[in-house]
Amino acid sequence: MKERHVAIGVNVALALVAAATVFPLAWMVSASFMASGEASSFPPPLLPQQATLEHYRALFQAGGIARQLLNSFVLASLATGLSLAFNLTAGYAFAKLKFRGRDQVFKALLGALVIPSQVTMMPLFLMLKEMGLVNTMAGALVPWLASVFGIFLVRQYARGLPDELLEAARLDGASEARIFASVVLPLLKPVIVTLAVLTFLGAWNDFMWPLIVLPDRDLQTLPVALAGLSREHVQDTELMMAGAVVTVLPVLLLFLLLQRYYLQGLLMGSVKG
Repeated sequence: MKERHVAIGVNVALALVAAATVFPLAWMVSASFMASGEASSFPPPLLPQQATLEHYRALFQAGGIARQLLNSFVLASLATGLSLAFNLTAGYAFAKLKFRGRDQVFKALLGALVIPSQVTMMPLFLMLKEMGLVNTMAGALVPWLASVFGIFLVRQYARGLPDELLEAARLDGASEARIFASVVLPLLKPVIVTLAVLTFLGAWNDFMWPLIVLPDRDLQTLPVALAGLSREHVQDTELMMAGAVVTVLPVLLLFLLLQRYYLQGLLMGSVKG
C-alpha cells in the first residue's frame, strides 16, 4: 500500500511539472487568437473571447514574415544536410578507420568543446568578410558544416558496429565508400535522425549568427525578423504570440514526429564504448 501511495505521489508530481511546462506554450497559442489588447488585460484571460486570425494575417501580409519563414526553412534544411555529410563521415572515420594521429586529433577536438561558440564568432566573421561571404546564405551555413558534438555522437554510436561485418565487406571487395554507403549508413539510422533533429532545431532557432552575418532584411531568418518585429510592435502582445507560434510550431511538429528515433539515438549513443 505504501509503495502505491509513493507511486501515486510521484505521478501527481510529474503531472504538475508537465502542466507547468506546457501551460506557457498553450497560453501562447491561445493569446495569438485573441483580439488586440485582450491579452494585456488583468488578469489575462486563458481563452480568447472571440477567436480571430487577424494577427496571423498581419504577420504574413503587412509584416512579410513569409520570406523570413522560407529563409529559415532553407537555411535549416541545408545546414542539416551538410552537417550530416561531414559529421557522419568524420565520426565513422574516428570510430572505425585507423590512421596516424587519430586519437590525438579526436582528443584535440574534444578539448574544443570547452570553447564557447561566442568566442569564435568575431574571428569567423572577419574571415568570411575577407572571403566575401558576409550577407550570403553560404556564410550563414559555415558554423553548421561540422560540430565537435556531432562527430562525438556519431563516433560513440559507430564504435558499437561489429568489426566482423566491415571486414567481411572488405573481403568481398567492397570499397570503403561502398561499405559506408551500403553497410554503415543503414545501421546508423537512429543517430542520423538524432543528429538531423538537433541540427535542424539549432539552425532554425539560431539568432545570434544570422543577426551578425545577414544584415539584409530579405535574407534574415525567422528569429531575427521576430526580434525586429517586437521592437516595432512592443505593445502588441497578441501579434508577438502569433509570431512565436509560427516560429515554434514547425520544429515542435518535427520533434514529435521523430522523437522515437531521436531518443533512441541519444540513449544508444550514450552507452557505446
